[in-house]
Amino acid sequence: MPVPKGTRRATIEPGTGQSGPDATVQLEPAAVRRPGWGYAPQNDGALDPGEVVWTWVPFEERDGRGKDRPVLVVATLARGAVLAVQLTSTDHSGDADHVPLGIGAWDRDRRPSWAAIDRIFRLRPGGVRREGTFVDAARYRTVEIALRRRYGWR
Repeated sequence: MPVPKGTRRATIEPGTGQSGPDATVQLEPAAVRRPGWGYAPQNDGALDPGEVVWTWVPFEERDGRGKDRPVLVVATLARGAVLAVQLTSTDHSGDADHVPLGIGAWDRDRRPSWAAIDRIFRLRPGGVRREGTFVDAARYRTVEIALRRRYGWR
C-alpha cells in the first residue's frame, strides 16, 4: 500500500495500542487536567500536537473491540502520553460533535475528513502503529478551540 508523500510508517507489531501499558484508552473529559496545547508537529517519531497518527481505537461500546484508525494528536499529557481525537471520512456536515478538516494526506483516497470531538483518547508512544502526517495550524486551532469550548479546558 503506498504511503502519502510526507508520511512514514513506524515498524510496530500489529495489536500495539490494543492492550497493555501502551493501550489507547478513552478518557472521561472531566479527568483531563491541564492538557498541553500548542501546535508543534515534527516528523521525528515523537507524538506532537498537530500530527495525525494511526492507532487502535476502542469502539464506543467499550466491549474490547475496536479498529485501527487515524487520530489527531491535540495536546500533551503527563508522562509522555498525548490527548487525541479520532478522524473519520463519514460525512458529518452540521454535526456539533465533529469538526470539519477537509482533505488531507492522512486519507490516501483524498476524502474530506472530520475530527470527532465527542470522544477523547490517551495515546502512548508505544501504541502508535503508523505515523502519518499533520494538519495545518489553522485546522489544528479550529479543533483545539472546539475542544476547549466543549469541555471547559484552559
